[in-house]
Amino acid sequence: MNFCYRFPVVRGIQAETKYYIAMVPLKMLSKMFPVDDEEFVLPEYRAQRKLNEARIPIISRYILDNRDSYVFSALAASIDGEFVYEENEKNPDTGVLEVSMDAHFLINDGQHRKSAILKALREDPTLENETISIVFYSDQGLKRSQQIFTDLNKNAVKTSNSISELYDSRDEMAVITRNIIWNIEFLNTYTDKEKDILGKYSSSLFTLNTFYTANKYIVGRNQSNDCEGFLITYWTEVVNHMKQWQELQNHEITKIDLRENFIATQSIVIQAFGRVGNYFYNNEVNLEGYLEKIEKINWSRNAKQWYLRAVSKNGRIITNKKAAMLIANVIKSTIGIPLTQEENNAEESLKKTIEE
Repeated sequence: MNFCYRFPVVRGIQAETKYYIAMVPLKMLSKMFPVDDEEFVLPEYRAQRKLNEARIPIISRYILDNRDSYVFSALAASIDGEFVYEENEKNPDTGVLEVSMDAHFLINDGQHRKSAILKALREDPTLENETISIVFYSDQGLKRSQQIFTDLNKNAVKTSNSISELYDSRDEMAVITRNIIWNIEFLNTYTDKEKDILGKYSSSLFTLNTFYTANKYIVGRNQSNDCEGFLITYWTEVVNHMKQWQELQNHEITKIDLRENFIATQSIVIQAFGRVGNYFYNNEVNLEGYLEKIEKINWSRNAKQWYLRAVSKNGRIITNKKAAMLIANVIKSTIGIPLTQEENNAEESLKKTIEE
C-alpha cells in the first residue's frame, strides 16, 4: 500500500473474529466518513437506519455546552478495503493498523455521534485534536454489516427517566428534585429513584420522574434562585395534609389498600398538584393556609367526583393532560383558589359529557 492511514491499535478477538480499537482525532472523522447518499437507498440495502437529522443539533449542543466533561462511547466501523496489521514484537495484541486510503469505512454504530461531532467541530475547531475510540472490523458484506448494527443495538436498554434524573448533575431541576425527595422523609421512603413504571406489588408509590415532571410544571420558565426552598415547603405541606399518605405513615392503612381503593398515589394526581403548585409559585399567597384544606378531599377511587375526571368508564385511571387539569380543578376549588378560563371551560365540557 503506497498511501495509507496508520492507526496505533489494540487487537482483540470476539467470536473467533479479530477486531481493532484505535483512538482517532476528531478532525479525521470527516475524511474517514464523508457524507454520502445512503439516505436515499432502500432500508434493505443499507447497513443501518436512516440518519435522524433532528438528533444532530441536540448531541452537538451537548458537546459544546460541556466542553470540560462531555463523554462518548466508541464508534464501530467496518473496513471495506485493504488493510494490514503490524503487531508489536513485545506485545502482539498492540500494533499499527495500516488501512489503504482507497478503502471505505462503514459506520455500524454511532452515526449520530459522528455527525454531531462534525457539526460541533464547525462551531468549535479546538475540538479537532481530541479523540474518540473506534472499533474496526473487517467488512464482510452488507448482510454482516446489517447484523453487526442489529447486534449492537437491539440489546441496548434505554435508561429510565428516573435514573437519568438521579444521576444528572447538569440538569438543575433534576438536582432540585433529588434534594426535595431526600429532604422529605415520606417521599424519600416511598419514591423509586430508578424506575418509571411501578409494579403492582412495588414497595414504592411514586417515581422520581413523576415529581421531576411536576416540579418543571410548577416552576415553568421562571426558575428563581429560591425555587428549591419553595418546592420543599410546597411538597412538605402536601405530604402533611394528604390524609391517606398520613394514614400509611401511621400504619393505619396498607399500601395495597391505598393503591387499590384510592387515587392519592397516582402519577396523574402528582401532576395535578404540579398545576396547583404553579399557582402558588406565581402568586404571593400563604400556601400553608390553603393546603391544609386538601384534607377535605375524598380520594376514594369510587368517589363520584372522579368519574370521567380521573377514572374512566371502565374503571381505569385516566393519564392525559386534561385529566391532570380536571383533578387540579377539584383541588383548587376545595382549597379556594380561582380557576383559569381554560380550566372553567374544561369543567363545562366535562359537565356536558356526563349529562349526555
